Amino acid sequence: MPLSSIGYFCFAWAMAACGGEKDIPRPVITQPTGPVDKNWSFETTPVWADEFDYSGKPNSAKWGYDIGGNGWGNNELQYYSDNISNASVADGKLTITARKESVGGKEYSSARLVTKDKGDWTYGRFEIKAKLPTGKGTWPAIWMLPTDWSYGNWPKSGEIDIMEHVGYDQDRVHVTVHTEAYNHGIGTQKGASKVVPNASTEYHLYRIDWTPFAIRGYIDNQMMYEFINEGKGYAAWPFDKRFHLLLNIAVGGNWGGTQGVDASVYPQAMEVDYVRVYKMVEK
Repeated sequence: MPLSSIGYFCFAWAMAACGGEKDIPRPVITQPTGPVDKNWSFETTPVWADEFDYSGKPNSAKWGYDIGGNGWGNNELQYYSDNISNASVADGKLTITARKESVGGKEYSSARLVTKDKGDWTYGRFEIKAKLPTGKGTWPAIWMLPTDWSYGNWPKSGEIDIMEHVGYDQDRVHVTVHTEAYNHGIGTQKGASKVVPNASTEYHLYRIDWTPFAIRGYIDNQMMYEFINEGKGYAAWPFDKRFHLLLNIAVGGNWGGTQGVDASVYPQAMEVDYVRVYKMVEK
């Protein structure tokens, strides 16, 4: 065999024998990981707030309404209106009232206030001080939905539940997120609950801190929930897009109506002392 052939054979098939193996760069294989917790802080002055220091309908520069009685994906029994009888501001508070009355083909009326296109944020601290309704069939919520649905319909683009309560389980408050990978529809939902004494007779502070690393839920400034970004893409963490706030009382539905609806308890109200949003300080 000619020397040139021997050299080619050595290069192609026996690099180790020729001592050339050490010169070949080897790929570095890493597993995907989530972001590092940078212990983000939040500004001390709200970037958006409603202190409800006025009277009449909710401030139209800050709040819009979802309107209708289509069941809202949960077989709910109320018709959401923009009537002042269902959402009004007076005495330093917002009152959302669910009533037993025929409206829009439904037997109950209520309101669902939204900040969509009036208050939309990616990351931040969200504080809502509220007093909850009571009675079988009530289902109040303080929550967030994606403004642009960038990853697709529910649950692909995510949902953040800052506070949920069902009247048949008095004083137990829930904090939850929903994603394509983690939701009740497939039995993987990640949430937490806590008994909050006097949830319907006293104001309590419901809060989330949302950063690129985690969504953390607090009640009266005590952390009781943490959902960490695993770095597995939008199916597990769609929370890198803008979201807006919602405040509402549903009646009945797949969860709120599990033990029926007691028509005698209505009207029922959720009172909100304030809503404050603080910008996350970038690092």
